[in-house]
Amino acid sequence: MKLVVNKDVMLEGLQKVQSIVGSRTTLPILYNVFMKADKESLVLAATDLEVSVRTSVEAKVTRAGGTTLPARRLFSIFRELPAAEIEMDVDDKDTATIRAGSSVFKIIGISEDEFPPLSSFQGGRQYVLEQETFRRMLACTHFAASSDESRYILNGVLLSFRGGKLTVVATDGRRMAHFEQDVEMGKDTEGDWVVPSKAVNELLKNLGDKGTVKIHVTENQAAFEFDNLLVITKLLEGTYPNFKQVIPAHCEERVSLEREGLLNAIRRVALLVSDKSNSVTLSFSKNKLLISAVSPEVGEATESMPARDSGNHSAVSRDPA
Repeated sequence: MKLVVNKDVMLEGLQKVQSIVGSRTTLPILYNVFMKADKESLVLAATDLEVSVRTSVEAKVTRAGGTTLPARRLFSIFRELPAAEIEMDVDDKDTATIRAGSSVFKIIGISEDEFPPLSSFQGGRQYVLEQETFRRMLACTHFAASSDESRYILNGVLLSFRGGKLTVVATDGRRMAHFEQDVEMGKDTEGDWVVPSKAVNELLKNLGDKGTVKIHVTENQAAFEFDNLLVITKLLEGTYPNFKQVIPAHCEERVSLEREGLLNAIRRVALLVSDKSNSVTLSFSKNKLLISAVSPEVGEATESMPARDSGNHSAVSRDPA
């Protein structure tokens, strides 16, 4: 394999895939980025066997071929090289020679044959969403997912396509985030899938403000395709809790608050919470909300703000940070 690639273009491609490379693995090949050059493009891919990320960059290819090279070391080299145009030449022993100006690097790689096969999606259910909408839905829910491995099914975000709507839900059994949006879909494409948090984090890093995202779903995998990027993930197996049971069918008391004001007030009061007293108290009275935090070993903080149509009750919000 031999090619010339622009430094900035290559760095952008490596940035998209290298974050999936794990820091601890028993398989050396998983530290590497897969590279396949053909015609005028170079395919880059990385995987941890659960989540895979694939993209391609423009390149002047003089000899087609493929290899795998240490992802983070390769990124560090490209980032420090002085020249804009960089030449890569990989021999039949998977040793890559990288030249840029007077700089020359040689990196020992591993054969592309040892890299886990890249999944291809055929059939299955497909959906198309606006990237901005999908990113907002994930951003507003993913934080509530559990990190407790004993409750594996909660270690992700539920995507429920039903009744012409996409419902995104995350919960750790103590708190829940729920977001619903109308989408175009057929009845034969209805279904529920749980996407692992690691895949959701990759999507949040890369989804943009414009364009669409194509979602492909099979029985145990999902793929998200957008902006020359493909994120493939295994789906979590199991039955997700019935989140509808914890949403009140009727609510007699409602409180209207200014959103940014509430967020900023909680953030300020939360400066006084501690490990032993990790909570912020919300006390509602007529047309007023009192936000407070008390930590015997630290001190206390209070702040009030207007509230409309409030009832007389109080609630506790934990983990305010």
